[in-house]
Amino acid sequence: MNRPIIALATPPLNSALALLRVSGDGVFSIADELFSKRVSGIKERRILVGYLSDEGKRIDQVVLLVYPNPRSITGEDMLEICCHGSMLIVDEIVRAFLSRGASYATRGEFTARAFYNGKMDLIEAEAVNDLINATTQEGKNLALLSLSGNTSKMVAPLKEKIASLLALLEVNIDYPEYTDLEEANDKTIGEKASALRKELSALIERGEEGKIIREGISIALVGVPNAGKSSILNALLEQEKAIVSPVPGTTRDVVEGEISLHGVPVRILDTAGIRETKDQIEGLGVERSKRAIEEADLVVLIVDASKGMGGGEREILTASKGKRTIVCYNKSDLINNKDDGRLYVCAAKKEIKPLEEAIFSSLSLSPSSFVSPSFSNARELGLLRQIDSKLQEVQEGAEEGLMSDLLSVPLQEAYNLSRRLLGEEPTQDLSEEIFSRFCVGK
Repeated sequence: MNRPIIALATPPLNSALALLRVSGDGVFSIADELFSKRVSGIKERRILVGYLSDEGKRIDQVVLLVYPNPRSITGEDMLEICCHGSMLIVDEIVRAFLSRGASYATRGEFTARAFYNGKMDLIEAEAVNDLINATTQEGKNLALLSLSGNTSKMVAPLKEKIASLLALLEVNIDYPEYTDLEEANDKTIGEKASALRKELSALIERGEEGKIIREGISIALVGVPNAGKSSILNALLEQEKAIVSPVPGTTRDVVEGEISLHGVPVRILDTAGIRETKDQIEGLGVERSKRAIEEADLVVLIVDASKGMGGGEREILTASKGKRTIVCYNKSDLINNKDDGRLYVCAAKKEIKPLEEAIFSSLSLSPSSFVSPSFSNARELGLLRQIDSKLQEVQEGAEEGLMSDLLSVPLQEAYNLSRRLLGEEPTQDLSEEIFSRFCVGK
C-alpha cells in the first residue's frame, strides 16, 4: 500500500503548467536522483525550485513542493511537481519515476491512502469526489462542508448515543448483581430508541435535501401535441434548443437541456406530444415520453390555456399518478379570464418565471438546506436508513417486552452501521465502552 505512486493531477492537455503528484515510501530518495537539490532529510513542508534531470539529460525547470510524512494529504512522504504544461515533459517525468520503482496511481488512490492512513474518514473522502463533480456553487459549498469534517461530526453524537444504550443493555445482562446501575427496562429502552429515531429522521430529511442540491432533479415536460412544451424548454434554457412549429407532432424524440435553478441542477426533458397515432416514428416518440414520465423526479404537464384541460391531459395525469406533478397552462396571452388557482405562463414571450418558482417550491428546500452539512449520497443515506431500521426493531421489541439479550443484537448492528458510515471497522468488543460508563469493577 505504501509503494511509491505517481500521477498527473491536472488535465492531460498542453497548457502553461502541469502538476504531478508523487507519494509513498522512498519518493524522496527517488527525487534525490532526479532533482538538482537534495530532498531526503527535509522534515518540514518546503518549496524548492530547481531542475529535474534523467541520466544526465535535463527534463525541465520545476517547482517542487515537499510534504514529509505525516504532514501530507496521504499521510506519506509526498511531492507535488509543478512543471511546464507540455505532455512531452510530463511523460518524461513520469517515465523517470517509473524507471526507479514508482507505479502509476490507480483511480482515487491518493485519496484512498489518505483514508487508510487516517488523514480523513470515508465521508470526507467521498466529499473529494463530490467537490470535483460539483456543477453549482451551492453543491460545491456542501461538498466543502463534508470535506472539512462538519458532516462527520454529526455521526459522533449518534454513535455515542447508540453505544450508550448498547452499553446499558450489555451491563445489565452481564452484571445484574450491581444495584447502582441504571435499569435497562422496556420503557427506558423504547424511549431512548424512539429519541434516536427522531434524530435519524432529521438527518435523513436533511440528507435528501442535500442530495437534491448536489445531484439535482430531472423534469419531464409532457402534454398533448402543440401545447408548447418545446417553447417552454427553449425559454427555460434561454436558447433555441428544440424546434418549434405550429404543426402538431413536430417533436419526435426526447430533447434534453440543463439549467441551474436557484443553485439546483435541473435536467429538463422535452417529450413528444402524447396521443394516439398511426405514424410509426411519432409512436416511438410517444413511448419514450411515457418512459420519461416514469424516470423523472418531477412531471410538468403543459396545457394549452386557450383549449383547457381535455381527455388527453387527464390520461397523462393518470399515467403520472404517484409522481410529483405540476400543471402549467401555457399561451396565457390567448385568454382574457384566468383562474386564480392555476399556474399560467407565456413561453412565446419568455414569461415563465411562475413555472420556475413553482418547480423550486416543489423541492421544499429551505435557506438552511444550502448551508447545512448533510449526508447526501446514496451510501450514506442507505446506511442511515439501515440504522433506523435496526432501531425500529429495538423500539418495537422493547414495546413487546422482548428479553434484553434479543434487543442487543439489532442494537449492536446499528452501532456497527454507524461506524461503517465513517469507514471504521465494526467491532463487537464493547468492554471499553462499558467500563468507561459504569463503575462495575469497584
